[in-house]
Amino acid sequence: MSISKLLVANRGEIAARVLRTARAQGLATAVLRHTFEQEGPAHLIADEVVTIEGPTPVAAYLDIPQIVEAAMRIGADAVHPGYGFLSENAGFVAALEQAGITFVGPTSQVIDLMGDKVRARAFVEERGFPVAPSAIEDDDPASFVERARAVGYPLLIKPSAGGGGKGMRVVREDRTLETEIETARREGERYFGDGRLFVERYIERPRHIEVQVMGDGQGDVVHFWERECSIQRRFQKIIEETPSPALSPEQRLNICETAAGIARAVNYRGAGTVEFIYAPDGAFYFLEMNTRLQVEHPVTEMVTGFDLVAEQLRIAAGDGLSVSQADIPQIGHSIELRICAEDATADFRPAIGDILLLDEPRGEGVRVDSGILDGGKVTTDFDPMLSKLIIYGADRAEAIARARQAVRNYVILGVTTNTGYLDAILAHPRFASGDVSTGFLAEEAKTLTTPGDDVSDLLMAAAALSDERLVAEVMQIPAMHRKMGGWRN
Repeated sequence: MSISKLLVANRGEIAARVLRTARAQGLATAVLRHTFEQEGPAHLIADEVVTIEGPTPVAAYLDIPQIVEAAMRIGADAVHPGYGFLSENAGFVAALEQAGITFVGPTSQVIDLMGDKVRARAFVEERGFPVAPSAIEDDDPASFVERARAVGYPLLIKPSAGGGGKGMRVVREDRTLETEIETARREGERYFGDGRLFVERYIERPRHIEVQVMGDGQGDVVHFWERECSIQRRFQKIIEETPSPALSPEQRLNICETAAGIARAVNYRGAGTVEFIYAPDGAFYFLEMNTRLQVEHPVTEMVTGFDLVAEQLRIAAGDGLSVSQADIPQIGHSIELRICAEDATADFRPAIGDILLLDEPRGEGVRVDSGILDGGKVTTDFDPMLSKLIIYGADRAEAIARARQAVRNYVILGVTTNTGYLDAILAHPRFASGDVSTGFLAEEAKTLTTPGDDVSDLLMAAAALSDERLVAEVMQIPAMHRKMGGWRN
């Protein structure tokens, strides 16, 4: 089996990132674009841009028949899903399989299994891997509330078909349990079309640790070490790093080998991530498996030296893994910052507008995976993440210092972003010491963001004024000129 033409069924920075590797390997490439979608980096990289239609851009990217037909029409023999959209849709994979098109990822059966949190959890538990105490609604719906109480507070309610933190709720006292269950059920129906729930013991001050795995679908699996993903806002990651500052070498090896064991148990093919909750006492429990490439995969690439997309394409072509476990290093430290169009001083309200000026940081140890172009437009049609800023350092201290410099040098005018907020996190003593949990941002909300103080605007303006070319550009923008007032010398 071989791949000659690859269709990337996605957009933004992940589409551009996949396309760069595909082109470097000599593959013909194509990417999707909705009729009314702004041009982005991916459309400039691909050999061919395939127009898709739908009532909304998101609806078009979720239209399985249209995308499969497009792949067949252009002669693509493989489809890379990126992340989000149809990347974990078993029906999409089955449709491609039926059309004779290679899906760059696992089988539809594995996606179906791991996409159901209840079935995935049962599968993992039955094979002796650690899971947190829980109660599953499907086991006996009539007794679900009482069985949930028996697990013990605090509880974490989760939709069985959920993902991305949507519909999850923490319950600390009995009087709110039934109300929170009903709310979570409604949210599950709204987000996933499935109101089934399960609960598990909520670990106080947990860390979120995930492990990058890669399998050939024939039983051979390796891991590419772990990532720390505890810096989360409302269950959504915004900063990731590797190695985790919380793990000893022994703990690191244990959690990584556990992840690889879970992947072997499902005969995993392609790139995937096994996620764990890590307790303060060192215990860890299976959370879920994401059957796709993660947003934060670049930090793994930075410390291992491997191109994970290249590995995906190799496996999809039937060539198997290129490396054994002993040959995968973990050298230095890497941090990823998600640059999002949102106002951190206004409860993270999504921001829109024209990109009047874009100047992304460069330099040693700095990588930017971007989904936007200078002169483009930011709308609410898609996720607010615009770019990923990935930093490498010889150690964690150097990586943090470089990350702070880079985020201050990330200039985007015309759209409010979270760059100031990210800088405040990096500067916080608790982050510097590694003393964080998934509740860190909520615990330190007042120290990280003060309403009325638009830190990001100040950082952007300062960065712009430090560069003569940028000053000249800004002077051509009357609205920005007026906003800056007399501060132009």
